[in-house]
Amino acid sequence: MNVLLIGGGGREHAMAWKIAQSSLLDELHVWPGNPGTVRHGRNVTVDLNDRKKLRAFLLEKKIQIVVVGPEAPLVDGLHDDIAADTQLAHVTVIGPKKEGARLEGSKDFAKEFMFRHNIPTAAHRSFGKGELKEAIEHIERSAPPYVIKADGLASGKGVVITSDKKEAAKTLKDMLEGGRFGAAGERVVVEQFLKGVELSAFLITDGESFKMLPSAKDYKRIGVGDSGPNTGGMGAVSPAPFADKDFMQKVHDRVAAPTIRGLKKDGIAYSGFLFMGLMNVNGEPYVIEYNVRLGDPETQAILPRLRSDLLDLFEGIASGTLSERHVDVDDRTAVTVVLASEGYPGDFTTGHRIIGLELVRDAYVFQSGTALKGDVLETAGGRVLAVTAFGKDLEQAILSAQRSAALIDFEGKYLRTDIGLDLVKQPSSKSASATQPVK
Repeated sequence: MNVLLIGGGGREHAMAWKIAQSSLLDELHVWPGNPGTVRHGRNVTVDLNDRKKLRAFLLEKKIQIVVVGPEAPLVDGLHDDIAADTQLAHVTVIGPKKEGARLEGSKDFAKEFMFRHNIPTAAHRSFGKGELKEAIEHIERSAPPYVIKADGLASGKGVVITSDKKEAAKTLKDMLEGGRFGAAGERVVVEQFLKGVELSAFLITDGESFKMLPSAKDYKRIGVGDSGPNTGGMGAVSPAPFADKDFMQKVHDRVAAPTIRGLKKDGIAYSGFLFMGLMNVNGEPYVIEYNVRLGDPETQAILPRLRSDLLDLFEGIASGTLSERHVDVDDRTAVTVVLASEGYPGDFTTGHRIIGLELVRDAYVFQSGTALKGDVLETAGGRVLAVTAFGKDLEQAILSAQRSAALIDFEGKYLRTDIGLDLVKQPSSKSASATQPVK
């Protein structure tokens, strides 16, 4: 089976690593890839915006599976364009068409979908351009904290949470009239604040049946103790202690199953991954958001725990036989620690030599913000590497991940030393500590 994997971050490195383990694989091509994905496939240059060149590549390389890592190509209709080409009828795209991608591309669409299909989520109101007055009046009538979200894609930065009414009003004005977040902020969603702890749950579906994948808790804030600004993610733990069997059964029954049924009822063909961003509120799951792909850095924590053949699951989607496939998960805990450039998520410098990768023996290292200059591996982004280690329990996994991360060095290396420590004394779903919905 020939596969094209789209993306170049740590998520895609982990996916390439997992796909390359399959006995079903003939050739793996990765666009654009990174220095890490080269170990598992061939990095290629394909202009996704030039559909003729993309088509020629898919035909020349006899691609059968296209796996879309990031959300933007899906929201832009990449799957639709491939499906509409009769010469590419043999190509299966792992990722939804444009209509299904609206679950991530439009928070208003996602919220209406959830309410329509009785999927637990926070109460909300949506406001468009020209409705600033109504939006501010809604804030005046509501109790703080206020959760304000740009409707469209905003690179994970389109959420503002504040208890200050003046700041909330200014945020609304900046989005609806000031052009903050561009087109993504031309419509806003104001949500009820939910108090609980976040969890990322994942499934894979062929549109008819679905299989649950390992869940994870990620850490968005840059600083120890969940302080400072949001990032793309500084680490992850899989599984989280509060996501016990009973809680995950609720996720399956109250969120996953009705979501897949709802898509089918609405006539939305959906194949690929679905990321359910959840809030555990006193042991009950509420959906904060949907993403139509795997998360980063959660992927780097969950795929090492997946014992099943990932490409076999993709083949199940291609043949409509996903229900017959089996998902086997390692019971051990995985902890992922991200090594970032000093200054991230603000200004940072790149081009610093990375040393010590060869010293890591008991962990996986997934590359994201890296570049090869000759034979020298250098930093080339904010989030540079993700180190994932196993343990028989959470404490052991934390220790192993931090020890392996300490072996790697580059100028300005920064990492959070507390990934997973907040969960060490959480034995059940109802004992989770409080946090904020910061995605």
